[in-house]
Amino acid sequence: MGLGEWGVKGEGDKEEEIIEGFDELDTQQTYPFLTVGDQLIMKPLTPGELKELKGAPNPRTNPSACMMYLKRMCQGQNMTQIDIKLIIDGLSDYDSESGWDWSKVPTVSVPRGGTTAETVTKVAEIFTAEKLDIALQKSAAEQLAVIAQDLQMHSVLKKAGVVEKSLNLLRKCIYEDGKVLECIVLPCLMLLRKLVYADPVLRLSLANDPHFILTLLRVSMLLKDDSTLLIEAAALLCLLLFDEISRMDMWSEGQSSSPPPPFGLPVTVVRRFHLPVRVGTHHAISPYTMTTSLSVEWLTVKPVADILRIAWNLSWYQGIDNLLSEMASDQKKTEDFLDTLKLSPEEVLTLKMTHSASGLQDCLSSIIQATSHGDVRSAVARMNFYLLNDRLVLNCLTDYNMSSLKCLPWHTALSRFLQVYPACVEDEKLLADVIRFLNKILRVQKGGCDSQDLQWILEMLLKQNPSPLLDVIVQKEYPARKDLDDTQAAVRQHLQKELMVFFNTLMHCLTSVTDRKCLILAGSFRTQLALQLLHCLKVSDVPNFYGLPSLSRTLRGMVHVTSLPGWSSYCPSTEPFTVCVKLLTSLLEIISSFYVEWGGNALSYMGKGVTKSTVLCLLHLSHEMTTQAKNTDWVHLWSLPYDHGSDEQVIPRFGLEWLIPLWVDRDPEVRFTSLGIGSALTSLKEGCLILSDSCQNISGGLWGTVINIILDQCECSMVRKEAAFIVQNLLVNPMPTDLEDSKEYALQGPCVHDEESGLSIEGKPALQILLQHYHFYEQVSQMVKSCYLGRYIFDFSHSAVGPKANTVNMTSSEDSLYVWHNVRDISAPSPVSESTLSTLLLPVASSSSAEHLISLAASPVCENIADHQLDQGQNKKSRTASLSSGEMCVSVGMPDQCSLVSPSLLSAICSLLENLLITNPKDTASALSERQILTDLTSLIKPTWLERCFFDLKSPQISQDHAETMKSQVLMILEYLSSLSRLVQAGLIVDTNIAVQDEVIQPLLAVMFSLLSMRHKKGWRDIQISSTIHDAWMDIFICLTTLLRKNGQTVLQVETALAKHNTALLDTISECLKLATSHPKLYTACLQFLSVLFMEDGKQQYERQPCLVTELSKILDGHLNMGNDICKLILQSYEEKSSEDHLRQVCASTLILLLAVSRSAQKYSLQAHLVDSCIEQMKHIHAQLNLDSLRPGKPTQRKKEESHFLQLKVTMHLLRNCLYQNEEGKVAALDSQLAPVLHSLWPWFLMDDSLMECALQLLCVYTANFSAACSSLCWASSGTMPVQLSQKVPTNNSLMHNLLKIASESASSNSSTQQVAFVLLSNLAATQDCKCLIQKSNFLQHFLSISPPKGGNKGLGILAVHWLKFFLNLSLSSDGQQMIMKLKGCLDLFLEMAKSKHKMDVPVALLILHNICFNHANKPKILSNDKAVTVISSCLESDSTNIQRIGASMMWALLHNYQKAKVILKNPFLKGRIEEALCTLRKRSMISNERLELYHLKCLENLEQILTN
Repeated sequence: MGLGEWGVKGEGDKEEEIIEGFDELDTQQTYPFLTVGDQLIMKPLTPGELKELKGAPNPRTNPSACMMYLKRMCQGQNMTQIDIKLIIDGLSDYDSESGWDWSKVPTVSVPRGGTTAETVTKVAEIFTAEKLDIALQKSAAEQLAVIAQDLQMHSVLKKAGVVEKSLNLLRKCIYEDGKVLECIVLPCLMLLRKLVYADPVLRLSLANDPHFILTLLRVSMLLKDDSTLLIEAAALLCLLLFDEISRMDMWSEGQSSSPPPPFGLPVTVVRRFHLPVRVGTHHAISPYTMTTSLSVEWLTVKPVADILRIAWNLSWYQGIDNLLSEMASDQKKTEDFLDTLKLSPEEVLTLKMTHSASGLQDCLSSIIQATSHGDVRSAVARMNFYLLNDRLVLNCLTDYNMSSLKCLPWHTALSRFLQVYPACVEDEKLLADVIRFLNKILRVQKGGCDSQDLQWILEMLLKQNPSPLLDVIVQKEYPARKDLDDTQAAVRQHLQKELMVFFNTLMHCLTSVTDRKCLILAGSFRTQLALQLLHCLKVSDVPNFYGLPSLSRTLRGMVHVTSLPGWSSYCPSTEPFTVCVKLLTSLLEIISSFYVEWGGNALSYMGKGVTKSTVLCLLHLSHEMTTQAKNTDWVHLWSLPYDHGSDEQVIPRFGLEWLIPLWVDRDPEVRFTSLGIGSALTSLKEGCLILSDSCQNISGGLWGTVINIILDQCECSMVRKEAAFIVQNLLVNPMPTDLEDSKEYALQGPCVHDEESGLSIEGKPALQILLQHYHFYEQVSQMVKSCYLGRYIFDFSHSAVGPKANTVNMTSSEDSLYVWHNVRDISAPSPVSESTLSTLLLPVASSSSAEHLISLAASPVCENIADHQLDQGQNKKSRTASLSSGEMCVSVGMPDQCSLVSPSLLSAICSLLENLLITNPKDTASALSERQILTDLTSLIKPTWLERCFFDLKSPQISQDHAETMKSQVLMILEYLSSLSRLVQAGLIVDTNIAVQDEVIQPLLAVMFSLLSMRHKKGWRDIQISSTIHDAWMDIFICLTTLLRKNGQTVLQVETALAKHNTALLDTISECLKLATSHPKLYTACLQFLSVLFMEDGKQQYERQPCLVTELSKILDGHLNMGNDICKLILQSYEEKSSEDHLRQVCASTLILLLAVSRSAQKYSLQAHLVDSCIEQMKHIHAQLNLDSLRPGKPTQRKKEESHFLQLKVTMHLLRNCLYQNEEGKVAALDSQLAPVLHSLWPWFLMDDSLMECALQLLCVYTANFSAACSSLCWASSGTMPVQLSQKVPTNNSLMHNLLKIASESASSNSSTQQVAFVLLSNLAATQDCKCLIQKSNFLQHFLSISPPKGGNKGLGILAVHWLKFFLNLSLSSDGQQMIMKLKGCLDLFLEMAKSKHKMDVPVALLILHNICFNHANKPKILSNDKAVTVISSCLESDSTNIQRIGASMMWALLHNYQKAKVILKNPFLKGRIEEALCTLRKRSMISNERLELYHLKCLENLEQILTN
């Protein structure tokens, strides 16, 4: 027995529960974990480590003190006295003769440790980390196994993902790299066993997972040599296998009030099986056992006899399948048992009917062999009942009968009824039943329809042309006969209704199909169905045209047809746009006949379903026409004529005025959809013009109307959102700024008329007046504060709004998480339409509970509205009241009223504010700043709340309906964050100050990086959510990029926010880089953000102290070493793309900047052979350039050269940053012969100055502090470079000679290329080979041609400064000093330049003189020059301390070991100046001990001593 007791302890049991996992047989092999202070010891303590614990009293001499010491150490763990005994045994080296007497130790109760959730979370993060040492993860797993004894910590462990990580490690150990992970299997099993034991939900989930059961068995078999592991695996397997029996109702009424154990088994089970664990038991005698034995007479009772007979035969034939097959066989065997046990034919038939597979097979056989319509209809009805049984069973986890049907050839049986046109009433009835059965099959499968079933149905529908089923839905024109059978018309109408319902269900199923063939067939079917429905709408002369049910059914089908884009593009004989125009004509005729001509909804008798379906079709049609139209000249087709029956050639147009009554319809969905039509049409300039002209007769015009709708607090959010989209579209068109310019603009914008002065104002000034009149920004600020983020809101429509009305506390979103589903009484009348889902008017005086909840998340996709709301038709008409009634709304100005606003509305408001910022930047920015709208918007969503939403969405215990609601909520939040990011971006562009305030930027960065670090792919695979998240990421990356570009100082705040999500953010970057093909904009935005971040961080490192490490540097080059990972991702993406791909350039730019700021990235690039690949690419480009140059005269030649030059620049930039301060990289470049490659490309460099400059910059980095690289430039040639440089001979055609030619150009050029050449020569001047080549050439003579500035106030030229810097580097060596002095006239030129005005603290020429003074051979020449002596002496009289120090150093160098210098420099004035400077410096040196001042003091002291002696 190796797992201890699992039973529930009684009340008299005073002993503490021992640690699970230890027993008396192997306790001396395992040691528990300890917590010393606040530091977790992340590994088991060995006996040696236990002995080394400092301060531990000797248990032999002082056992009580040792016990108390260990008691203090064990705080934080569930240690018992027995566990401490194990530790003391370890301290005593298991010496049984040590004299240890446990009787001397008083009973000590070690309290349960104060392990906090934060501590457990930290350990769990180590265990669940992806890239950590396996030994560290093993230690963390062992620590968690001990912590799991505390049941209160189980929720923390499961929330941290410990279960998923453990299962993943077990799977990897079995199926991938088992040897590496064998060490961590045991703690994972211990951890899972403790969690599974205490959590019935987790136990049930794993018990129903066959893959995990198989994995557990394979673990037991592969690691069977480890007895402890085998016991743990057996215990876990026992819990899972006996989970079902442990869930039986075991507690009787007489049971004590003490809670039951998490796991218990009946006594008979424990006795029957040899269990590897001891568990709690119950019920030695089953509560269902009968106290009295059965009487023999009972066996003669018919029900009991029937049960026994059926049970006997099922057991005899080993199952119902064998029983039915034997009964159906022609040659039946004679069974050797009593006749009373044999089944009667009725019983055989009952078994056959109740067995799904046999019953369904019998139905299909009846259909195939049927000789009449009734037989087929009866069989189809029976099949319907089998599908109904799936819905009636208590456990709906599986569709048993549906699964049985899929295994049968039902396609063949039903296909013949779908291929012929019904010829009589009986045919129509039969076809209606078959269609209803097919519809039920599609509905049963919900969103997971079998693609084979869908493909079969589509092929049946499209197999014949024309299709019989599509022809049936067209209403036939019967002649007016008195003998027309009403029954025949009713049957036909019923068939058409079933067909339309079936087609709607089929199109809904096709929205989630991914099979390519199904998609092609679905497109053709959708277009053909659209044409058929269009034909139904055109039948206008028959008497039943005005049958509203038929019209509503047709329009509802058209809504489903047009819901997906591209529905009109599969017609082979008609252009898609022509189909759209025909449908538009029919729909406008319906609007004109039923709505416009009857004065709107006040007088129209058009049903609610017809209105809703018509406007939905028009909305879908507007988007389809936008896609299919070849130009924008089609909006005028949406205008209604005054008299559509007139014969005049020129028909006066009614315009788009027919939309206005729909905007104030009684149904909010109609208002929402009709405003959506307006927003779709106003997306085009022509639509803006026509709609503006149509609203001229309305008070306030178009602008006033839609702004009034936006600010109407009695309106629902989805309606206000569409109105905001219209204003957003109107703002896209340019508007005049005054009356003089108004004639130049097609769209005048709003017009405000002053009745007192009679003046009219148009354009932007009128817009500003209009916004002020409506208090637009004040209302927006109130809307932000009234935003409701929950999933559900209370429905107060059942009670009258009055002084005592109850309300909900809107400050808390927790109440919204309680889902009271399907509570609403559908039969009860309601003064509000059920589609009013976003905004309700609530008083805020008190708070109490409510009775009903309705969903807040209204889906923005119009076809989703149609799916579940259009089926109601006219039945809702009596339950819908106008939102403007006095019972629902109170005046907006009342202070005790507020309206709830959805995040979708705020998204539209953000987009509207973005366009206002662009149109009227100054006033809008001022209003946003004054009312702190951006602050409220950015503070609305907290990162913890956002994570909660995603966590709830991933929960497996939620129902399908609630999952859809949560999904809608998440989509709205993502849409809001995208709009907010775009608004902040516009604010940064217009006025940076309004967006970089701490109260704006801090919460914004927190929620942005929280979303960027959301690991959504591990929770679900929903395409819509993934796509929306990717769009939100793109907007966030663009916003962050703009923030860094506009205000580089915010990089510190960005890095601080990034540091909190570094590892998760790496996963996001990895995912973005994988989307280069499917989402190139996100790919580009991500890399651009990284580029700007690296650039701004590099600036911060350059401007601040070099020793100061930024947060980004810690992330890239710290213990996480993320620079290595990011470089790996970017480099892999860079190498995958071709040179013509523009994304390769974006990737290269990011990689260049990353190499500039990260040492770990440089290290990885070297391991990935980036240096070698860059040099090889340069060779390839050189070969391409030479090859293209052989074919001159082609027009594409220049473009090819420019493309090659661009690639060459990028390659050299990459190589330059890879070699920066990287000696290993420079060695690799030397081995790859970088210098010969550059030399071979030199003629091409001479053709492009920027290319030459780039090459010289690369050489500057390459030669810095690397003498081998410098020497390679002197000896390299364009041929192949030998291995040893010493084998080469000097040549006049090296890179060094070419550099000298560039540097020796005329002084008038002063090009940037020449300046970089001098910087490179300054590096080369430190190498002996380069100095020899310079000395042999005539290069230094060019310095003498530079004329020094005349007059001390003039500064040196740029070329002269570069010459001086070159000489300064040259003068650092002794031979370089001699080279300078050998140049005749050079000393006088230095002396003249030393007198000129300079920007540095010390003139460079003076530093050169300082260096050459240290060469003994140069001293006579310097002292013989009176100007030199004068300049050196004058340095001691300078006001600059630095110049004084240099002068003293030069004098000391000249006087050192040179007696003639004493005679020349020894004079009283100079001596007095030295003594005065020495006195001043000594006083100052007593305070400061800087190195330079001490050197200055030493120079003066030596001068005084030499001149005195």
